[in-house]
Amino acid sequence: MLGLGINELQNLLHRKADEIQREFVQISEQLEELGKRLLEARGEQLKELKEQQRQLRQTQVRLAEEVNAWRDRARSVMGLGRRDRLVALVDELMAEAEPEFAAGLKRVREMLLRDPQELIREMEAASLERETPAGRLLNRARTSYDMRLSDPAERKRAAVQFANTPGFALDDSLLAEIEAALDDRDPLVRETALFTAIEIYRFRAMRAADLEVAHQAVKKLAAINHEAAIPALIEVLENPRTGFLRSEEGSVESDNNRSRLVALLRLVEWHTPAARQALQMRVHDPDRAIVKAAHKALELFPGPWTGPLKKGKGAAKAAEG
Repeated sequence: MLGLGINELQNLLHRKADEIQREFVQISEQLEELGKRLLEARGEQLKELKEQQRQLRQTQVRLAEEVNAWRDRARSVMGLGRRDRLVALVDELMAEAEPEFAAGLKRVREMLLRDPQELIREMEAASLERETPAGRLLNRARTSYDMRLSDPAERKRAAVQFANTPGFALDDSLLAEIEAALDDRDPLVRETALFTAIEIYRFRAMRAADLEVAHQAVKKLAAINHEAAIPALIEVLENPRTGFLRSEEGSVESDNNRSRLVALLRLVEWHTPAARQALQMRVHDPDRAIVKAAHKALELFPGPWTGPLKKGKGAAKAAEG
């Protein structure tokens, strides 16, 4: 039963990281709004807004480091192995934990110290088989009348709602469950999983504090061979943003331009009117590499864009030079 205690402790630590991640997202939204106000500010107001911007960025750095620290703690749990070491970690965390988090740690501690057979009996009595949020969504796709209509609108709406539920889009276990359903035998379950995965990747690409997490999400979007991914790729391309990357010195502020370039090149391959319009809007982009790639793609394909290119053509040429 030690494995259950480890799992519960990891989940608790990941939830703590998710909570801080949501704070980071809120700060990002404040900085975005502040950036708009800075464009019109003058004199003393400009100084005040710049000071607010500086303080918010400092807060972002602190939050990014805290997110990384809690993720590292969650990963380290598997290496502790022994019950006494796990209990010692829980005790250490409880010493400075706020009440709600401390209550969660207390429950984990009790689980680690419980008699295994007694715990098994209790779990069996309470029915261990509890459905996850992802499981409930996929079950709806199998049984709900609205979700099984030929019109995909309800499946898309459910996907957006799921991805925007606090904590869901950043939960790797939920994403893994959704991705596993991409191979489901039921085509409507597969489609629901696809729409949901796209929305999760979109959220991570646009909101994740860790730019490596965001970049992996963009790569997943680029690998999807379904037109539903196109709007998400366009959103990534159209929105430069900052975040943080890990380095030997700690968390370093960076931008998402490499992710935006991945999105641009995939849009060239999609070759739709919306993709072409998105590239046309980037010919005056702040990033020179984006401008160069957009110009190159529009020069290579000057006519109407009416559908996907063959794999390997177009985007590869646009990336040259």
